Amino acid sequence: MRELWREFGATRTTTLIVGALVIIIAGFLAAWFLPMGSITYSTVFLDTSATSTTAAITNASTTAPMASSTPLAFVVMHIKTPEPLKGIYMTSWAAGNSKFRSHLFDLINATEINAVVIDVKDYTGRISFMAGDPELVNIGASENRIPDIKEFIGTLHTKGVYVIGRISVFQDSYMMNVHPEWAVKTKGGEIWKDFKGVKWLDAGAKPVWEYTARIGREAYAFGFDELNFDYIRFPSDGNLEDISYTWADGRQRSEIVKEFYSFIHDEFAGSGIPISADLFGLTTSAQGDLGIGQILEYALDSFDYVAPMVYPSHFGPGFDGYAKPAQHPYEIIHSSMSSAVEKAISTTTPSVLVGEQPIASTSPQLYSKKVYDKNKLRPWLQAFDLGAIYTPDMVRKQIQATYDVGLTSWMLWNAASVYDKNALLPK
Repeated sequence: MRELWREFGATRTTTLIVGALVIIIAGFLAAWFLPMGSITYSTVFLDTSATSTTAAITNASTTAPMASSTPLAFVVMHIKTPEPLKGIYMTSWAAGNSKFRSHLFDLINATEINAVVIDVKDYTGRISFMAGDPELVNIGASENRIPDIKEFIGTLHTKGVYVIGRISVFQDSYMMNVHPEWAVKTKGGEIWKDFKGVKWLDAGAKPVWEYTARIGREAYAFGFDELNFDYIRFPSDGNLEDISYTWADGRQRSEIVKEFYSFIHDEFAGSGIPISADLFGLTTSAQGDLGIGQILEYALDSFDYVAPMVYPSHFGPGFDGYAKPAQHPYEIIHSSMSSAVEKAISTTTPSVLVGEQPIASTSPQLYSKKVYDKNKLRPWLQAFDLGAIYTPDMVRKQIQATYDVGLTSWMLWNAASVYDKNALLPK
């Protein structure tokens, strides 16, 4: 064979060069067609019963065929909404801190807590992990507060803990750096700020709605089980005399907020992703929109769960006849959530609500009745000192009041992300 090759004029040098080229090409083809060992993410629904959690993780990690040299894929999982739900709030900074994580795990291991709410986007407008969605990457709002967010949520899932992602919608001081046209403005055209110096996005700006839904989808892809939307309203403090909503187009505030509710509902309808909304505590008893656009019935119509923030300290002097409502946790929660339950199970609302058949009325305006599942209501309860020192007994009284009005689920709020185990029942 060598002689035949040489008959064609090949020299020793040529032979070596050709041989080297053959080896390089063969190596390239092998690298192209063999597994590369890159990490991939997929979504699996996780059963959190005590006997199946470990098995589900094992199956998710071992069923996919791969070469022995390829690292096992990390699998993003989701768990079902617990009933009843007993949750606590945790800031994104706390979620990324080992000390606060130890506190959280201690609560989970020792008490009745089975859910945690973690900020995906807070009032600063910053996303608490490095998003992968190209549009979100381009906006640049990501801040690596929780570097191992997927793995952290995975650890919580193995403990049977449901993880809710909180998204501050219209209170956002970052986005106007990218899109100043989306901001709430002063009458002079400048960017408006509230008394705390926080900037707001205009509730009527539909691009903000789409941005919010995109963040929600990204959060679910990273492992959050439920999307919780907060600050779905117009500003309530600041120089409200010098404020301009350039995206309103003549619409009422309650109409704009209701349209946002419907938009979010439609964005996630059929996806299997639970969605919830936080509302002012006074929406449980108020008849109007409180000047901020929030009406409880409209939220109940669009969200799987609605969480009125019925912190006793946030009710003004004289509410329900109490000079200092914060000192009466049981009474304030019982009164507020009784009103909320009444609105949910037997409420008469304007017939503009979606999907209702109006009934005749003696009034020129048609009204209709819609009954909601009262267990859509999941109140935020006070676990912080304001208006009174909130002892474990005072926290427990709020939980008992929630049960006494026929509700089963609740969440505790403390912006410091610290909770007293004595306020909670043993696991």
